[in-house]
Order: sequence, then structure tokens, then C-alpha cells
Amino acid sequence: MPAPRPLRADARRNRDALLAAARQALLDGDTDAHVEDIARRAGVAVGTLYRHFETREALIEEVYRKEVDDLCAAHGDLLDEHAPEEALRRFLLLLVDHAAVGKGMSVALQSIMATDSPVFDDARTRMGDALSRLLDAGSAAGAVRGDVTGPTLLRALGGICALRVTEGWLEEARQITTLLLDGLRHGAPARAEPQDVRARCVTPACSPSSSSSSSGASGTRSGRRAPAAGGRRSADDEDEG
Repeated sequence: MPAPRPLRADARRNRDALLAAARQALLDGDTDAHVEDIARRAGVAVGTLYRHFETREALIEEVYRKEVDDLCAAHGDLLDEHAPEEALRRFLLLLVDHAAVGKGMSVALQSIMATDSPVFDDARTRMGDALSRLLDAGSAAGAVRGDVTGPTLLRALGGICALRVTEGWLEEARQITTLLLDGLRHGAPARAEPQDVRARCVTPACSPSSSSSSSGASGTRSGRRAPAAGGRRSADDEDEG
């Protein structure tokens, strides 16, 4: 099967404008946006829309696919630009933003879910793989625990996607994501007490019990008992006097 011909520059601009307009309409909560409205937002004719997308559902699916493409491509750049823990944090927040887009598209995506489109299975696999690579990098750096997989973390984030959209939902979702990241830090090798600190504290001087023992020993080293509390001498002391 021959590869599709590359789009001309103007056709590419029109296609990108349609995808951006459809995405923004869904983010604005206009889940029932008609193709005429989307074309008008993009500044093109309806015929131009249908030249690129056979149906409204095909347009929505492509919006979602592009979201996943951009999301999954980001993890490599984040690892190049940031420490593994920070790269993971930023990627988790990108997932929250993706969930926000998914919320806006939820009604529109129902029509896609009724088909045999592999877009959702493909998205879950790719997002899980991206998370696995970030977790591996974080674990190798000692920043996060090493017993959590990408698919498991993605399931945990699924709870955020299931939240009801209310005022302040996005901020609450980001707070939950921060809590999730705190849990990933717990038990990380770098969070344990450093080895050199433990090594320094094996000497008797580092031990409170040893310190008190040393004090007691110094008080009797001369062969005399230390004076009793309050400065009163014991009977033995008086005998010695």
C-alpha cells in the first residue's frame, strides 16, 4: 500500500487549525460542537473539514490521538532537561492535563468507544510505557521506589480521571497527583538514612546510652563515688573522710 502523499503547506495549516479548534471547543465544554462551528473556529469552510476528516467522530479521534502523541513524546524531552524525579513530576501533571482534555471529550468519545477503534488501547499502552521509563530512571537515581510499574501508576491516576468535573477540579487533581508522587518517594533508596551517617554513629560517642555510661565511668575513675544529688555526701564518703 503506497504511503499517503504529504500535505501541502496550506493544507497542513488547515488541518492543524481544525484540530486546534476542535480541541479548544471540547476544552470549553462544547462537547456537542457541530462541524460547522468547528470549521468556523478554524477559519475554514466546512468542505475543507470534510476533505481532511470523513466524519465528526474521525476528527475527535484524531484530536485524542494527537493529545496522546504529544503527551508520550514529552517524557524523553523531560528526562533530557530535568532530573528523573522532576521529569516524573512534570509528566504526571501532563497526564492530569490530558485527563482534563479527556473530560471535555468524554461525551464525544463515547461514539468512538462504540467502534472497534484501537485508539484507547493504544493510548493506555503508550502512556504506561512512558511512565515505566520515567519510573526506571527515577529508581536508578534513588529518587523513587522501584516496586511500582508504569501500568500500575496509570491505574492509580485513573481515579483522577473519574473525578466529577466541578469548580476547582483541575487544581484538586493536581494536589492528588502531588500526594501520589509523595507515595512514590516513600521507600526510595535516597530517602533512607545515608550510609556514611550510619557509619559515623557506630562509635560509642554517638550512642546516648554510651555517653551516659561514659559519664558514670568518669565519675568513678578516680575510685571515688560522685557526690549524691543535692551535694550531700553518702555515708561511705563520710567514712572515707
